[in-house]
Amino acid sequence: MKPEKHAREEIDQLLELAGWKVQDLRELNLSTSHGVAVREFPLKNGIADYILFVNRIPAGVIEAKPKGTTLSGVTEQSQAYIASIPRNLPVIQEPPPFAYESTGTETFFRDLRDPSPRSRRVFAFHKPETLAEWLAQKDTLRKRLRNLPPLITDGLRDCQIEAIRNLEKSFADDRPRALIQMASGGGKTYTAISFVYRLIKFANARRVLFLVDRSNLGRQTKREFQQYITPDDRRKFVELYNVQHLTSNVIDPVSRVCITTIQRLYSMLKGETEFDETLEEHSVFEMYPVDGTTREITYNPNIPMERQ
Repeated sequence: MKPEKHAREEIDQLLELAGWKVQDLRELNLSTSHGVAVREFPLKNGIADYILFVNRIPAGVIEAKPKGTTLSGVTEQSQAYIASIPRNLPVIQEPPPFAYESTGTETFFRDLRDPSPRSRRVFAFHKPETLAEWLAQKDTLRKRLRNLPPLITDGLRDCQIEAIRNLEKSFADDRPRALIQMASGGGKTYTAISFVYRLIKFANARRVLFLVDRSNLGRQTKREFQQYITPDDRRKFVELYNVQHLTSNVIDPVSRVCITTIQRLYSMLKGETEFDETLEEHSVFEMYPVDGTTREITYNPNIPMERQ
């Protein structure tokens, strides 16, 4: 089997797992599903490997490449396909904003509406419902992260103020990975909750995952969320938003914050319905020493990227 064909077969499988109906152009029927991925769609300047339709409207493209291709080098190609989508098709935004590049084993994604659009690695394709929700929003999350209101500093230590402001600057500068380092007793959890509150209220974050490596730390974190008084509203965090400390392998769909151990999350992503709670009593770093081993998981339709 040619590498290109193998990549497309794996992309087809990933799309179907995420809820897309994959069709060839000759069998095109956009009414069969909320999300339809059409293979080899003719455009002005070539043939797009896939055009993604959400509610019959083109939302984006997928550029398929054989395994081993450096995907960061093909972004211009998917961008060109987006720009050449026929204007006689119904569109919400012009051009459609979502671009993927994928080999089937590695996938990059970008939203052209971001202040500084860039490709980032994703685990799989987003569900059609997610793209529809994003299309309906006025701004993207990355844009909202650039417009957070001034921090209310009452009750915060100088080190906490510095940490939150620098974290928000990092996010606004499109650097999503950041580390807050504080001495023991410096108020790390309170700092994290203060930022989580701002992230949910002002950036409209759909859900925040709070990872710990032992169950007792999860219980302590849940208590701190329960005690946290919001600085502007003056109500408790849990009066405004649902906080779930996972004690089963089921995520409450209304929770805005999920607290869980790394061990349980790994079990959930593997699709296990039951989990031995004793595995959460000791640090995951004690149980699985860092040795460079990669622990593989596959796509779990019950916990897509959007629910994590």
